[in-house]
Amino acid sequence: MYISTRNNYERVSASQAIKLGMVPPGGLFVPEKTPGLNLEQIVMMKTAGYQETAVKILSLYLDDYTHTEIETSVQKAYQESNFPQRLVAPLHQINKQAYILELWHGPTAAFKDMALQVMPHLLSQAMKKSQQDKEIVILVATSGDTGKAALEGFKNVPGIKIIVFYPYQGVSKVQELQMSTTDGNNTYVVAVKGNFDDCQNAVKEIFGDQGFKAQLATAGYELSSANSINWGRLAPQIVYYFYAYSQLLRTQAVQPGEPINFVVPTGNFGNILAGWYAYRMGLPVRKFICASNENKVLTDFFASGVYNRNREFKQTNSPSMDILISSNLERFLFEITGHNGEQITRWMKELQAAGTFALQSEDLKAIQDILAAGSADEKETLAAIGAVFHETGYALDTHTAVGVSVYEKYARKTQDHTVTVIAATASPFKFNNSVLEAIKGPQAVRGKDEFRVLEELSQAINQPIHHGLKELEHRPVLHRRVCAKSEIKAQVEDILGIK
Repeated sequence: MYISTRNNYERVSASQAIKLGMVPPGGLFVPEKTPGLNLEQIVMMKTAGYQETAVKILSLYLDDYTHTEIETSVQKAYQESNFPQRLVAPLHQINKQAYILELWHGPTAAFKDMALQVMPHLLSQAMKKSQQDKEIVILVATSGDTGKAALEGFKNVPGIKIIVFYPYQGVSKVQELQMSTTDGNNTYVVAVKGNFDDCQNAVKEIFGDQGFKAQLATAGYELSSANSINWGRLAPQIVYYFYAYSQLLRTQAVQPGEPINFVVPTGNFGNILAGWYAYRMGLPVRKFICASNENKVLTDFFASGVYNRNREFKQTNSPSMDILISSNLERFLFEITGHNGEQITRWMKELQAAGTFALQSEDLKAIQDILAAGSADEKETLAAIGAVFHETGYALDTHTAVGVSVYEKYARKTQDHTVTVIAATASPFKFNNSVLEAIKGPQAVRGKDEFRVLEELSQAINQPIHHGLKELEHRPVLHRRVCAKSEIKAQVEDILGIK
């Protein structure tokens, strides 16, 4: 069963939590109890493929789904047409103890595919279980990658409409075209004159607006979410942490029970939180290293215990992490405080009213025991791409490069030589301008359009352009909506034809 981080809602089943998206009065759903695996069970998974691993992990969290429902959803999600790479999420070793976990082999070249290819099937099953008679409207705020991954996962799914909001001129050209060229009879894309936090806050406000929800219900609609505020997005991400460990066991890079580190570049804290749930389930982890770009609200928080979003928002060359309000942190704090919903409610009210809140020292210590944090600026990001490529021939995208830069600083400071897995959150082709500049210098991209750069990057790193990005420039732009941040709700009304 699933409970609210603010103790303000009844217990619900897994399918109900996935259908609702977030807790109607505010808050996020978390499992009442985290399921566990013993070491023998974890070691037995080393021979399993990705699909088999996913069925095993998801079955522990989705109690009211049958084994067949989960297995069917997983098979549809991770079939070869979506993930041509045989291992789905392979490891690539870059030095003696560091490995890159490639999470970008899905249809949109970003790690969001790992969850958003399976989540629509889980939501469809949830609708059947509840004998849903209304059309589901998925609202998505994106800093670049979630939007396209959600559009691709949900397009043409019966009984569902999906509306994606992204920051106007705040994503890469490739990311924008991926979204604006999406076909499907149920997809809508809106550029918002504001930043990601503006999009995310507006979507959260709509979810919390009970009057608007009643209006939607009268018109035959019900809201849900594909952001990582939805447990159906988070649970599938737990899988690849176990799968990474299985691959290390298989190659004898670690021995059974030997703990490893995970480095996760993150803005919204969902990806790293999924890893933490894997750790809670029994996965041997020594340290999680939370990597931020110059919008280092999380780095500062984990150092001081004070969360403060009252700072300059910076647009960087790792735009998917340009975030000042990390939604999934609420779940993490709920777990760390022993499910203290009253405390979470106070902190979230303080964050909304004053933009800041502070932890008690014992809570901060509990976090620092398992989690370290660091940040990398734009120059350090490009330097990491250049250094890894020139030393190993391996190309990183900008977000993964933030992770590598933060890890190198952590390793120098701590002399921690634990085997470490760095989550690669996007293909280098997704942020081709920055990657080619890092490898060949600024002159390599000067005066060239995005698609010429894609071709030159392919030649420079000796890799074919990612299958999700080929021919992108020849696809027609189908979505041209642009609005002010104050008009997001009006856009939803217009798209759904309600007033």
